[in-house]
Amino acid sequence: MRSVISCAGIGNPLLSARSIRRVGSLAWVIEVAELVRARGARASLCVLRDGRVLIDHSCGGPPDGLFWIFSASKPFAALLVHRLAVAGVLELDAPVARYWPEFAGGGKSAVTIRHVLAHRSGFATARGFALDALAMSDWPRAVQAIERATLRWRPGEVTAYQPIVYGHILGELVRRATGAPVAAVLRSEVLGPLGLSDTHLGLPDRLWGRHVPIRGHGLGGPPTARMVNRRSVRRAVIPAAGISTTARDLARFYQALLDGFSREAVTEARRPSGDAVLDRTIGTRIRWAHGFQLGGAGRPMGSLSARETFGHNGSNCCIAWADPGRRLVFAYLTDRIVAGHSAAAHLGEVADAVLKACD
Repeated sequence: MRSVISCAGIGNPLLSARSIRRVGSLAWVIEVAELVRARGARASLCVLRDGRVLIDHSCGGPPDGLFWIFSASKPFAALLVHRLAVAGVLELDAPVARYWPEFAGGGKSAVTIRHVLAHRSGFATARGFALDALAMSDWPRAVQAIERATLRWRPGEVTAYQPIVYGHILGELVRRATGAPVAAVLRSEVLGPLGLSDTHLGLPDRLWGRHVPIRGHGLGGPPTARMVNRRSVRRAVIPAAGISTTARDLARFYQALLDGFSREAVTEARRPSGDAVLDRTIGTRIRWAHGFQLGGAGRPMGSLSARETFGHNGSNCCIAWADPGRRLVFAYLTDRIVAGHSAAAHLGEVADAVLKACD
């Protein structure tokens, strides 16, 4: 059995598609693979335990397909901000406007970096979700809209998920603090050191042939798919949603976090911001940390997920998480976006099948 991560935690050897570690019997592996197949999506699932492969399964395409992972992208930008805070470049409890004066427009002078990380900024969108989505691939336009945005709630008072502006706020903070674009800093600070050569914030043109198109179903699914399948959107820097990666690389990322990469920054990013609350944007109860969603709240991490599990859902289309107690990493990417709660239930069902087998 070959480890997916080197002993240093940052290796990048090729995984074998047939590499499956036996846990009890292989019946559970067949069960999980059938759950993935029955979904009817092009998908890739990589599960690790103690850095070794339990499942490396692809359905409908090669394992090196580059999936657009929607909001499962957010932990990358959040971790980068936490690393800069550990280095003394940023202060989490400082107002965003200390580093980005124009951000104070619209009454936002009291919004801190910590508020943003925990989705407690007091505003969920800059101009509404649809207009934010239309502007997300144009960095100057998106930043200007954020500067002009006004508060809906007092900062820190209400939990309201920021689907798109979250990444542009953190990305612009990184740019203001370091003088370099967020994609370049992410590459030098995280992706490069971890050997994540198949993870990209903005898909390079040379890799277009490996991108996995999104298929949308139900209300809102088809227009979302049409938008994110545009080449101009896939190549754009959209930190809240625009990471393109493989399940293997995403699993390597979370394994590295379990193995101690940037330990102080990860500890802060995993720190709970409070108990499970009804998120005003999503309309469901979520346990938020400061860059991650936390387990123990049911779908989509699974009803068996531990409270210390940390990761992030991506539009119920993709998800990745790590369970420190079980030493388990789960990365499940699909090309299928569907309106409603059935997709979240599916992600949770696959997670529970893995968790049950590993307990």
